[in-house]
Amino acid sequence: MRPWLLRERRGVESTTSTELFFDLVFIFTITQLAHYLIAHPDWRGAARTTLLLALVWFVWVYTAWLTNWLQPERAPVRALLIGLMLGSLLLSAAVPGAFAGTGLLFALVYVPVQVGRTLFGLWAVQGHPLLVDGFQKTLPWFVGTSVLMVLGGLAGGSAREALWAAAIVVEVVGLSIGYPVPGLGRTRAERWVVEGGHLAQRCQAFILIALGESILVTGSTLAQRLNMITSGAFVLAFAGSVALWWVYFARSAPAATEVIARAGERTGGLSRVAFNYLHPVMVAGIIVTAAGDERLLSEPGADTTMVTALFALGGPALFLAGHAAYKAVLWRVWPTSRIAALVVLLALVPVCVLLPLPVVACAALATAVTVAVIVADRFRVPRAASPGPA
Repeated sequence: MRPWLLRERRGVESTTSTELFFDLVFIFTITQLAHYLIAHPDWRGAARTTLLLALVWFVWVYTAWLTNWLQPERAPVRALLIGLMLGSLLLSAAVPGAFAGTGLLFALVYVPVQVGRTLFGLWAVQGHPLLVDGFQKTLPWFVGTSVLMVLGGLAGGSAREALWAAAIVVEVVGLSIGYPVPGLGRTRAERWVVEGGHLAQRCQAFILIALGESILVTGSTLAQRLNMITSGAFVLAFAGSVALWWVYFARSAPAATEVIARAGERTGGLSRVAFNYLHPVMVAGIIVTAAGDERLLSEPGADTTMVTALFALGGPALFLAGHAAYKAVLWRVWPTSRIAALVVLLALVPVCVLLPLPVVACAALATAVTVAVIVADRFRVPRAASPGPA
């Protein structure tokens, strides 16, 4: 028994400096993913970026779950996080060539990160039956996905994509059904001993990382083409990033922390859907938006192509879709402002291409729609029966 490694439950557990230090690697990771999408602006490039984002997200979010149970400031846990940080840095460096020469490296780093973290967790929680049960049942599933990852790294082309996609599907299905193991049964979400407020704060930190990355991408592009026109385009791109931040953080973030922290037996199930499944959708929206901002700064006056429209309008649409589902899961009410904005953004894609509008106009429309969501939130009449914002 190692109770000194476990977090004490004293309300919402604050994020520690060790966790924030671990997060720093993922600034580089998100930048790598954004540049990969920018360099491969087609459907296959988008699919590959999605695969890589999902794999990277599994590394980060399962580490966030681990530190939800363990005390990051204890020496063994801190040493583990530093090791995971190194592994994540290698994963990030391998992203540009993950479907070419560095694919095997990506897989060989991914395996010890996922399996090693689970083995450490199983060792650290000995004496806590519920946590031991969870780690025992997740370990075989991680070993199975690791086999698929290595096989994908050894293969190439479409085979690698298929095997890595299969690993993601196995991860998602396993989490959804409680990682059943023959002879042991499955682990139920109601027994996960989750401090939901801490997980909410951790995911909020990752959204900030992704938004910071989008500003970094546009800032580096501006530095290469600094003039009055690109400066104006940068202001517009910056406004779009601020609008996305405002949508997520102005009212929803603190209220979401409170709702999840007080969800009782629902905390495990809510956290699984809200954090493992829905937050990467919002992160994907930020990455796509960053790709659109890069197009905006590179050619603000050019006619909008289908790819540019999908970046500029599809990025905010993807973010708002994820945030709408997130709010719906927590408050069981569909946020009509976000759904309406999603419909408008998707309808504007063919309009911007067929007219055709300049890229700067397309980006301005995307920002205007996002700002309209903020205004709608501002003047929304609160529901007395609702535990938080609708």
